[in-house]
Amino acid sequence: MADIAILETRERVLAGILFTGAAYFLFSMQDASIKLLVAGIAVWQIMFVRSITILVASAAIGGRRLFEDSARSPIVRPMFVRSAFTLAAWLCYYNAARYLQLAELTTVYYAAPIIVTVLSVIMLGEKVPMLRWLAVLIGFAGVFVACDPTRLGLSMPVLLVLAAALLWGIAVVLLRKTAMAERTMIQLILNNFYFLVFSAVPALLVWQTPDLEQLLLLISVGALGGVAQYVLFEGMKRAPVSIVAPFEYTSLVWAFALGFAIWGDVPRREVFLGAALIVTAGLLIVGNEHFRKRI
Repeated sequence: MADIAILETRERVLAGILFTGAAYFLFSMQDASIKLLVAGIAVWQIMFVRSITILVASAAIGGRRLFEDSARSPIVRPMFVRSAFTLAAWLCYYNAARYLQLAELTTVYYAAPIIVTVLSVIMLGEKVPMLRWLAVLIGFAGVFVACDPTRLGLSMPVLLVLAAALLWGIAVVLLRKTAMAERTMIQLILNNFYFLVFSAVPALLVWQTPDLEQLLLLISVGALGGVAQYVLFEGMKRAPVSIVAPFEYTSLVWAFALGFAIWGDVPRREVFLGAALIVTAGLLIVGNEHFRKRI
């Protein structure tokens, strides 16, 4: 029985890794859509339409009963706090994106997985083996090599991205706490309801009527963001934060791939070396889980 329980635990962890990896791919697709939008539409408006899109889709799936259960959920207050941190990180990150190149933006932001791992020890009491620390550091080294952050100064956009990394790190750790306490769809409803409330007034003040292309992109941002949030919540239920945190580095690989596909950006040689280090960090985690499963 003990062996079966160990195997089931390993399976849950690996499922959590797969869910988390998928989530960051979808978030990268969302970021590419937002990068296309942010030149002509305010971040507040993007957040507002995104939240409405996700809530409408949730209503179609779960109906009135889902919203009633959400209103009675014991995580209403904790989700309010987590959503506030997430929104603050979102605003810092995408406002900085107006002034920084993609390489600069991602370099600074990818301090977040290290912050998540440290906070998982401080706030959640998770035990982080040396191999996971090594994977986090290898992943960050990959980002460093790919983007050459030595050329960056402490400008306001850079400070905004650092703030986004810290705020997102706190939000992810808080997510781990709420993920175990409630159904994923209820977390999705509460998260985006708070985003809608926070962004409604600013969005209406800066509202610009989108053309057809912008409208389609706005809807795609909502669809991608909603599915990404769902699978991220599911991943957090299955694996400790310190395990899944390094997989946020995979977003850098997707970001450069999408940059080439959409804008024709050709990565430098250092980017490919950095990507190899990032993939190595992820494989260390997966390989460790498989090895422990076989023991």
